[in-house]
Amino acid sequence: MATSKNQSIQKNFPVLQMTCAGCAAGVENKLKSLKGVKNAAVNFATATALVDFQPDEIDAIGIQKAVQSIGYDLVLEEENQQDLLDEIHQKKYKQLKSRTLWALALSLPVVAIGMFFMNIPYANFIMCVFSTPVVLWLGRDFFINAWKQTKHRTANMDTLVALSTGTAYVFSLFNMFFPEFWRSKGLEAHVYFEAAAVIIAFILLGRLLEEKAKGSTSSALKKLMGLQPKTVSVIQDDNNPIEIAIEKLVVGDIVQVKPGEKVAVDGTVISGDSFVDESMLSGEPMAVRKSKGEKVFAGTINQKGSFRFRADKVGKETMLAHIIKMVQDAQGSKAPVQKLVDKIAGIFVPVVIGIAIVTFIVWLIFGGDNALTHALLAFVTVLVIACPCALGLATPTAIMVGVGKGAEKGILIKDAESLELSQKVNAVVLDKTGTITEGKPQVTDEFWMDESAKTVLVGLEQQSEHPLAEAVVEHLGNETVVSVSSFESLTGKGVKGVVKGETYFAGNRKLLLENNIDIAQNLQIKSGEWSQSAKTVIWFADSKKALAVLAISDKIKDTSITAIQKMQEMGIEIYMLTGDNEATAKAIAGETGIEHYKAEVLPQEKSEFVKQLQQQGKVVAMVGDGINDSTALAQADVSIAMGQGSDIAMDVAKMTIISSDLTKIPQAIRLSRQTVQTIRQNLFWAFIYNVIGIPIAAGILYPVNGFLLNPMIAGAAMALSSVSVVSNSLRLKWKK
Repeated sequence: MATSKNQSIQKNFPVLQMTCAGCAAGVENKLKSLKGVKNAAVNFATATALVDFQPDEIDAIGIQKAVQSIGYDLVLEEENQQDLLDEIHQKKYKQLKSRTLWALALSLPVVAIGMFFMNIPYANFIMCVFSTPVVLWLGRDFFINAWKQTKHRTANMDTLVALSTGTAYVFSLFNMFFPEFWRSKGLEAHVYFEAAAVIIAFILLGRLLEEKAKGSTSSALKKLMGLQPKTVSVIQDDNNPIEIAIEKLVVGDIVQVKPGEKVAVDGTVISGDSFVDESMLSGEPMAVRKSKGEKVFAGTINQKGSFRFRADKVGKETMLAHIIKMVQDAQGSKAPVQKLVDKIAGIFVPVVIGIAIVTFIVWLIFGGDNALTHALLAFVTVLVIACPCALGLATPTAIMVGVGKGAEKGILIKDAESLELSQKVNAVVLDKTGTITEGKPQVTDEFWMDESAKTVLVGLEQQSEHPLAEAVVEHLGNETVVSVSSFESLTGKGVKGVVKGETYFAGNRKLLLENNIDIAQNLQIKSGEWSQSAKTVIWFADSKKALAVLAISDKIKDTSITAIQKMQEMGIEIYMLTGDNEATAKAIAGETGIEHYKAEVLPQEKSEFVKQLQQQGKVVAMVGDGINDSTALAQADVSIAMGQGSDIAMDVAKMTIISSDLTKIPQAIRLSRQTVQTIRQNLFWAFIYNVIGIPIAAGILYPVNGFLLNPMIAGAAMALSSVSVVSNSLRLKWKK
């Protein structure tokens, strides 16, 4: 990739060996400290690092080495990366499952003896035999990772587990082999093998459930990735199909699609006729008819007919690839609320270790006869119950599910920030053409003062790229075209050009008035009638007088009225902007139930209108096609592009509605509200769990009612805290 000296590139790297939110904070801080790295965001839930770096100062291998230096790793390989990550995930899950089952099986007899059969012969020895493999073998990763962190002068969740279980285990060994040390002081030599074993068993179980749940949060992305077939039938020169791997397909190849097969890449139908299910991309249940000249997209499913198409976009250029990349980036991005949580997670483990040490000292001084025993138990319990993982998972898991759910409905969300901000939207600005209306204008009426000038109008409009010009050319397509010189496009007004020395104009009424062109009474009457019927009026004139007037109708989409009504019910004000005249704008607004509208708006005026609404304190969403509305989209708090997800629209907008269905916008806002509500619930429970759990573990209730928390229960509570946060996020999937 060629880049200029100051140009940075952004890459998403999967991160390996992270076990908690503290790990993510450590990796992020390391990345941010590197020379050449402009910014970095590490997401614990997705196990990815989004790194913005300057390749002339540092490369991917340099970034990987820096991460490896603090005990983690990055995956650099881009080819088949998802398959590799799935393999790593499956391997990790299988190992975790095996260790968890063994840990639970070996811990059960230890718990039974510790709680009910302490007086049997060799009780301590039997518990030691069962708990040793749990602590030292099945739980070895906690100690290995904790040692790695210590070497790099950092600490994470593994540090807390290793310290707590290691302390309980070593203390129990000492008491088993040297009971006389305590008996000589008139104290009982208690062992806590069951606490050490059960804590590890519960934490392994928690991580197993967490791993399974995290896998479910990314199910939408996996579904998208599974849409593209591995092989494709390509037509050879002899007109016979041959099956090849999709990686070998190149632009221009002719592909055959049989009934029931998936479309492999984006292309244009060259023969055949069929209906194609595009619901996986657009969220629309109705199959779309495809015949010669129609566009088809990767990942969509052919139904009963068969057809051949020419491959236009392959590999990473297809719309499906763009969608997958967008979903990955969005799921890996951070919401603004996450910044505070990251700061807390970054200092959480050292603070907890500090609290545990203070707890130990306080108990040692004020604990009475069993001071050391209580001090050790409280120390272990504080370390075990503290959980940065619940905090670290609270926001990203909800974002992952929210973004994934949006993708399944055909709503592409660019980043977590726009998903979080969308719930505050209280004003939506709609472009008329292609947003409220079909965007397929057709000439319905025409009135000519001089029909011989039709050839000039066709010549003029053929050089314009405006949709209304296309409608005029299509309607008058049989006319002979004349040569037009000095052609000029006048933004928001129309076009002008010279034919045989005479200047001609085609556009709106404002264009004619600005050039002092005379308009006959009968043309004005026709124009007024058509405008009242919600039709757009095109004027055609020479340098002196108006020669014709044409009416163009653009049908209002079936879903527009419902969508506008739903948004109004949600307390959102709707504004319509259009370049059309006042009468047409009023008629469209009346039909759709829009109270606020503005007619004859130039493209550059749209962004000014958005700015005015923002100055009134409104959070504005701008909805347009992402190309001619780009300045307004850039100005808006939330920008939404409509249509078939063009590359430009995807780049400009914060959200892209793949279909042109306006009802997706209230759905997107509702999804944003639900996601933010879930994040708030998750953060509340994660904070409250630690705020209440740590003091109780330290023994704050002991002076009041003599209650001391059992380290085993603390371990179970810690494991469940992360699982409950992820499970709450998964509830988003089933909300309507």
